[in-house]
Amino acid sequence: MSSNSSIEWTGSTWNPLTGCTKISPGCKYCYAERMSLRLQAMGQVNYRNGFKVTTHERALEIPLHWKQPQTVFVNSMSDLFHKDVPTEFIFRVFEVMSKAPWHTFQILTKRSRRLRELSPRLPWLPHVWMGVSVENQDYMYRIENLRKTNAKVKFISFEPLLGDLPMLNLKGLDWVIVGGESGPGARSMNPAWVMDIRDQCQAKKVPFFFKQWGGFNRKKTGRKLDGRTWDELPAIQI
Repeated sequence: MSSNSSIEWTGSTWNPLTGCTKISPGCKYCYAERMSLRLQAMGQVNYRNGFKVTTHERALEIPLHWKQPQTVFVNSMSDLFHKDVPTEFIFRVFEVMSKAPWHTFQILTKRSRRLRELSPRLPWLPHVWMGVSVENQDYMYRIENLRKTNAKVKFISFEPLLGDLPMLNLKGLDWVIVGGESGPGARSMNPAWVMDIRDQCQAKKVPFFFKQWGGFNRKKTGRKLDGRTWDELPAIQI
């Protein structure tokens, strides 16, 4: 339930929870769903339920056994704030993160309303980075919900970016990630959308990370923007 990650902005993944449901256009070609069903077909016990939300008790304390500091993407195969995840389980995930301050934990959610509701009851420490995924203008409210949490480091993942996002309010945000959709059926991303977000980040001095152009073969399309890679990280370093 953990592994080294090929995701450009993290180091490892930790999945005490798997499975999800689709709630917005960015979910249409979900990589986690494809991978979960593939692993289920291979007989992987942790994916016996396919893409149904499933908690994994035995995976909870895995990061405590990693002695070397790592950057850890929490629940790359799910959404910690999904409605079917027991609140007590969310608290336990945060408890483990609190016990491992030598790591940096990165959480992403599309369920920003539940995040905001639970925020006052969660132990927000500087090594726990909280982010929301936003694919187009219809879901900008997720940023507002994130902004109202007590997270010490807040970030946005515009992936898959499916539309133009002018006039972003970047106040209180520590990091922006942009990426195109990849894999079968991937929808195209207009370069002008990416450059506009990059320019807005530079104007507001918000670190900008360009993950990929995407497409069916993301390695072929690469991740260079204006002739270079953009691997900026939050100024708040642990």
